[in-house]
Amino acid sequence: MEYITSHIITMRWQDVVDIILVGYILLRFYVLFRGTAVFRGIVGLALLWIFQRIPQSLGLVVTSWAVQGIITVAAFIIIVVYRNELRSVLQARNFKNILWGGVHRSEKTPVEIIAGCAFELSGKRPGALIVFPGTNDLEDVVQGGIPWEGLVTREMIASIFWRDNPVHDGAAIIQGDRITKVGVILPLSRREDLPSRYGTRHRAAAGLCEATDALAVVVSEERKSVVVVKDSELHEVKGVFELEQLLRDHLGETAKPIKRRVNEKIQIGIAALVAILFVTGIWFSFTKGLDTLIALEIPVEYMNRDPEMEIVDASVNNVGLQVGGSGALIKSIRPEQVQVKLDLSKAVAGANTYTITQDDVTLPPGAFLKMVDPKTVKVTLDVLTQKELWVQVDWVGELPRYLVMESVQVKPQKVLVIGAKQILSGISTAYTQNVSLENIFESGSLTIGLALNHPSLKVAPDSKDEIELSFVIKERDGWNWVE
Repeated sequence: MEYITSHIITMRWQDVVDIILVGYILLRFYVLFRGTAVFRGIVGLALLWIFQRIPQSLGLVVTSWAVQGIITVAAFIIIVVYRNELRSVLQARNFKNILWGGVHRSEKTPVEIIAGCAFELSGKRPGALIVFPGTNDLEDVVQGGIPWEGLVTREMIASIFWRDNPVHDGAAIIQGDRITKVGVILPLSRREDLPSRYGTRHRAAAGLCEATDALAVVVSEERKSVVVVKDSELHEVKGVFELEQLLRDHLGETAKPIKRRVNEKIQIGIAALVAILFVTGIWFSFTKGLDTLIALEIPVEYMNRDPEMEIVDASVNNVGLQVGGSGALIKSIRPEQVQVKLDLSKAVAGANTYTITQDDVTLPPGAFLKMVDPKTVKVTLDVLTQKELWVQVDWVGELPRYLVMESVQVKPQKVLVIGAKQILSGISTAYTQNVSLENIFESGSLTIGLALNHPSLKVAPDSKDEIELSFVIKERDGWNWVE
């Protein structure tokens, strides 16, 4: 869980875009190829890829290589075997259909297929006669017929009523999404009030509907019309949508298209979620497999310190970090890109203990913190104060033996120093930088700086931080040059 959390925290915006783009590509594959053999092949390839990652993570090099080869061959076979289905999807009228639009080739209901075919067949010989049974049994009314049990498709209906087909003169009975019988003989109506323009098919449809609660669709090649017959009424249909509505009313499918669209949206939503989760899992798998560690020694920066206080002591000035990430990223990391900053805004006078966390460490995008050593830092702060210190020259070495320093004048003799109260309480003298006596041979003057014995101490703005040193040198009395 800690590993996953650390990866989520260190995710770059590029990683998020990467996951969304690949997830959307998988979703488009689902929308374009669902319900086809191609989609099943793609799912199979995905499962093979997951299986290939398992031996790879276990270090089984030969097994991983073999499965990778199988995946390559399987992808080639899918492209060759299902090239027609792939071409039918990729040959979209415009690029938008591939990127955004849906594919409806397998989404049409039998009602939609039949309504479309009816108007396609109108005007083509020899027409068509299609029967949709109701609740009444038709066996005692109709005669003959050949059991068919074929799925309702545009090609199937066109082939049944093709003029060279022996069963084209009879009726086709459709129940649900199946064509149950073809070449069926229907009883003719004996009504004398039917218009003379209606032929045998119309009379056969009327005869069946007078005796049962079936609905019949008559396609006339002579008048290029589609007539719906139910009960004792013959109604000429003007368009596909009207015919669809009449068929749905008869079959009780009025609400199904809406339900189907809702179900389709739910399925696509679930598919989108699965795609994002799948790609996220792949991202975690890749980042884990490509993790590389690097050890860095980084100085600690203390931020937001109260200006009225000074850092007296810190347990460490540098911490060791173990940083992980992809090999390419780790190789490109420079030490100045990594920072450790501790917030002292809530520190109090005295000892303060801090635990270094992920929030205190700044890393390049994509890198994550693996370990910190030491994890805790103790920082001691004290209130700033001012103290006047005597200036003392820090002489080093010795004058030549024949010389003696007669007098020394230091200006200023005192300096005002600012620092932590605890430090200044034990200091009474401010020393200058080293002055070497071995290089002095005559009287003169020097300007030298102060060398305060703690890095947190500094000279007050109103006080000079440079000391003017004047000295008088003379020969030692009674010096015997012969000696």
